[in-house]
Amino acid sequence: MKRIVLFTALLALTAPFSMAQASSWSNDQAHSEVDFTILHLGISKVHGRFGHVTADLQLNEADIAKSTVQVTIDVTGVETGEDARDKHLRTDAFFDVAKFPTATFTSTSVARNGSGLTVNGNLTLHGVTRPVTLQVDAPMGPLPGMDKKPHTGYEASTTISRSAFAIGSSFPTVVLGDDVKLTIELDTVKM
Repeated sequence: MKRIVLFTALLALTAPFSMAQASSWSNDQAHSEVDFTILHLGISKVHGRFGHVTADLQLNEADIAKSTVQVTIDVTGVETGEDARDKHLRTDAFFDVAKFPTATFTSTSVARNGSGLTVNGNLTLHGVTRPVTLQVDAPMGPLPGMDKKPHTGYEASTTISRSAFAIGSSFPTVVLGDDVKLTIELDTVKM
């Protein structure tokens, strides 16, 4: 009987700590986006963005390797500041948003990398899934937001191959570079 009471007391004491180790975070969509940069004609860079991003993070601070990240990007909102180019990017010559309106990233591993993180995962874009590695800068925060909830900011980057995702296949690399730099900016809110 004493063992059961002792075990129950220990469980009651440790439960808040184990629960506090894992937390759920979702992004503030008004302050999150995915930006891209690609070389044009080998002489200038074109910058664009996807402004509608949904992210869910399961953060385990005690064991960061048990954390997970899931991101969904609304590709239909691609924007470069040039209407004609944006319409062209939405066609089947590039993103084919009628057929592939979203892109997703699902983590397969998370590891500390100095003050930042390395997040490996699978990116599905234009109906093609490829492994990618995100280098995440040191998180900013947490700080209380206007909603009085903790907010943490993340900036992650990677470079993908345009041809590996079969985007703009009719454009040679002398016209449109193959390397596309992606930068993900997330303002996440603890749920």
